[in-house]
Amino acid sequence: MKTTWKLIAALGLALPLHGVLAQPFANASNSLAGYSRAVHTPGMACSAVASIALPDLVAISSEAIAASGESPAHCRVSGMLDPEITFVVELPDNWNGRFFMVGNGGHAGQRPDSPAQIAARSGALRHGFAAASTNTGHNSDEESGATFVLSNPQKAIDYAYRAVHLTAVTAKAITARYYARPVDYAYWNSCSNGGRQGMLEAQRYPDDFDGIVAIAPWVHQTGFSMGAIWNHQAVANIGLTADKLALLAEHVMAKCDAIDGLEDGLIDDPRYCAIDVPADVPACAAGQDNDSCLTPAQAEAIQKVYDGPRTSDDHQIFPGFEPGSEQLVTGANGIAASPWMGLIVPNEAGGFTGDFGLGIGTLQYLAFDPPRPDYDFRDFDFDRDTGLFDRWSRLADAQDTDLSAFREKGGKVIMTYGWADQILQPMMGVEYYERALAANGPDAKDFIRLFMLPGMTHCAGGLGPDQNDAMTAVIDWVEAGVVPVKLEARKIVNGEVIRSRPLCPYPEVARYDGSGSIDAASNFQCVAP
Repeated sequence: MKTTWKLIAALGLALPLHGVLAQPFANASNSLAGYSRAVHTPGMACSAVASIALPDLVAISSEAIAASGESPAHCRVSGMLDPEITFVVELPDNWNGRFFMVGNGGHAGQRPDSPAQIAARSGALRHGFAAASTNTGHNSDEESGATFVLSNPQKAIDYAYRAVHLTAVTAKAITARYYARPVDYAYWNSCSNGGRQGMLEAQRYPDDFDGIVAIAPWVHQTGFSMGAIWNHQAVANIGLTADKLALLAEHVMAKCDAIDGLEDGLIDDPRYCAIDVPADVPACAAGQDNDSCLTPAQAEAIQKVYDGPRTSDDHQIFPGFEPGSEQLVTGANGIAASPWMGLIVPNEAGGFTGDFGLGIGTLQYLAFDPPRPDYDFRDFDFDRDTGLFDRWSRLADAQDTDLSAFREKGGKVIMTYGWADQILQPMMGVEYYERALAANGPDAKDFIRLFMLPGMTHCAGGLGPDQNDAMTAVIDWVEAGVVPVKLEARKIVNGEVIRSRPLCPYPEVARYDGSGSIDAASNFQCVAP
């Protein structure tokens, strides 16, 4: 029954660090809503779409695209909303009556006509959806990170929430004009910042979407930013290496793998993993510093990353990273560490990467008004300066738990989060969900559910089963009233499913029933923790 380090190494070898996002529409053939049935045809020529006039629409063009491979024939509509919000909506020749939209990562700015955005829309288009995306008002290849605010302060508001809303309203209006009938249902599916965008839609604009899948949603952008600054203050210039992190990861797994009763290379719920880094990881002797041990400064810094940012009187400001988020990826000896938080091993040029770039950029360009690009992260005081984020928090954080309007119109939300997320702290999602349940009454699970994935890193990837079709689940919940009592997650390597597990609605957990393979979801049951 025991999963060997050889298996873990094989998993790491076969998987890219940043895997594909979930598997929307993988279960389309089993959908009770039958959303792949596309029977509606256009009521106007594609060329005529370019003459549509709508509020805030300052430019529009259209092009008929022939079928190619799996992509059906469709009308691709490109437009711009005031001032610089570009969008694309693709309208299939055979439409299923539904609208689908994807979001943006990080500080956004991905062009809707980029290959990645086209790919993100492609699955929906193949199943007959009208599919849209936006750059949120700026192009990241021209204005990197959060620097877009320097050219026009309005771009900050567009990034925070306005662009997604205007794009959804406009794209649905174009869709209705094109097919001469209204959109029946609208759906959102996206990860990270895209998850934040989806949750803000439910909170601010409840009529935009009927079903939302928010994967690893960045619901507390400003808390995360403080955490990123805290982490970099802790780990900068203390000599951490990938091999030292591999040592840490090995000892964390050794201590915590079997806590859930099953030694399978996964930490089921890291909150039960009480890691004391100085005590649990070999310490370097005085004057020693090599990859077989941690110096006292290194152990202290890593413990700070687990503990999260705190005031001097030990009040936690924001959650830390979970044990297991430093999980194993293959190295020369089969064990090495992933780029924990994207920053814990600085790049050779000494620059800032990963979550620190997101965090400090949010502070320098978006929290400060006017921006302060020269602000030094070392000046941030956790007793004094957390209020610097207050204004931006009100604009960009998806922290409002009043979802009553979204609920009353029949909206449904599925949130998913990897317990081993090494970019966004998973407890930000858990804490929001628990507050949302408390705010929306004892039957709140009738419209919002959270599924936690052991061993999954950010959005996808990691050692645990990470591929699942929450999209079909939310569609069937909205349209057929089928409550998602569990999802199934799969680990897919070279096109083969090598492990599957049920995903249980939080706080339920999957427990092995003692029979058959531990790599088969059918041998696990969802139970109370």
